[in-house]
Amino acid sequence: MSKKNKHEATQNIENKEVEKDSNIDNNIEVEGNEPQEQENLPEEELDETAKLTAEIDDLKAQIEKQKDDYLRLMAEFDNYRRRTLREKADLVKTGGEACMKAILPVIDDIERAMQAVDSSNDVEALKEGVSLIYNKFHTYLEQNGVKEMETVGVDFDADKHEAIAQIPAAAPEQKGKIIDCTQKGYTLNDVVIRFPKVVVAQ
Repeated sequence: MSKKNKHEATQNIENKEVEKDSNIDNNIEVEGNEPQEQENLPEEELDETAKLTAEIDDLKAQIEKQKDDYLRLMAEFDNYRRRTLREKADLVKTGGEACMKAILPVIDDIERAMQAVDSSNDVEALKEGVSLIYNKFHTYLEQNGVKEMETVGVDFDADKHEAIAQIPAAAPEQKGKIIDCTQKGYTLNDVVIRFPKVVVAQ
C-alpha cells in the first residue's frame, strides 16, 4: 500500500471516530433533557390530582349539607304532622263538648215542662212553655249554621229533595213542584245533612 492510500485510510478512520463521538455527545444531550421533562410531568399531574381532590371534598361537603337539611326538614314535617293531628283531635273533642254544653239548658227546660205537665192543668201555659223551648233550641241550631230547608212550593230538585210520592197536579203551574213535606230537611253551612221527604205534583 502506498503512503497516499495509507494516509487516506487513516483519515477515514479518524473521521468515522469523530462522527461516532459526535453522535454519542448528541445522544447524551438528548438523554440529558429527558429527565427534566419527566420531572415536569409529575408536577402537572400532582396539580390536577390536587384540584380533583379539592372538588371531590367540596362535593362531599355539599352532599353532607343537603343531607343534614333534608333530615331537619323531615323532622320538622313529622313534628308538624303530629301537632296537626293532635290539634284536630282536640278540636273535635272540644267542639263536641261545646255543642253538648249548649244543649244542656234545653234539656233542663224540657224536664221542667215534663214536671209541669204532671202538676198543672193549664194547657195554654204548657203549650207556651213547649213553644219557648222549641224557639230556644231552633235559635241555637241557627247560630251553629243549621238551617231548615224550604220545600213546599219550590221546584223539585233530586240533589236536594227525596220524593216519596207523586200525585197529579191540581193546576198546570204546580207541575214539578213540591206540594207537601212529610219530614223536614236541614243544611249545615249550606251543605245538606238531612234530605227532606216530599210529595211532588206531576
